Amino acid sequence: MEQWKMLKSEYVHKSPYGNIRKDTCELPNGIVIDDYYVNEYSDWVNAIVLTKEKQMLLVEQYRHAGNDIYLEIPAGKKEKNETDEEGIIREIREETGFVSYKKPILLGEFMINPATQNNKIKTYLIVDAFKQYEQDLDETEEINIRLIDFELFSSLLKRNEIKTQLFTASAYYMARNFLIEN
Repeated sequence: MEQWKMLKSEYVHKSPYGNIRKDTCELPNGIVIDDYYVNEYSDWVNAIVLTKEKQMLLVEQYRHAGNDIYLEIPAGKKEKNETDEEGIIREIREETGFVSYKKPILLGEFMINPATQNNKIKTYLIVDAFKQYEQDLDETEEINIRLIDFELFSSLLKRNEIKTQLFTASAYYMARNFLIEN
């Protein structure tokens, strides 16, 4: 299998939240796609955060594109010159006030949606977390903190009570497998 050849590329839209790029691509069989759109976003970090009591830390917030309130794992994008680990530690502290003395454990790095997006997500496990600070939210954020028993979380997934299953579910199962194996 061969990669596509990019013949032309131009930006349709640029913003601090992401860019939309229009590419003209030639496939290995000679077919040309004149308008292949790529969403360019920053890389993200997210984490399964567990307390010593094996409670899973979740954030509940309104998501405009989904027009609903969602229960998710803490996540966000890195700020300038941050490592991935520094980014997820900061995001968790700001969104929830929780910290841990233990180093984040990398569970995996994945493309978000390589068909239309160019960004990646790194998923971590953070254990022995505890509430140390008050939330330090951006002016556009309103986040409720929820603690759910880690072992009961899979039943919420099975009953479709977690509506953002893509990353929350995969992160949960990666963390669960890591904890079983270690």
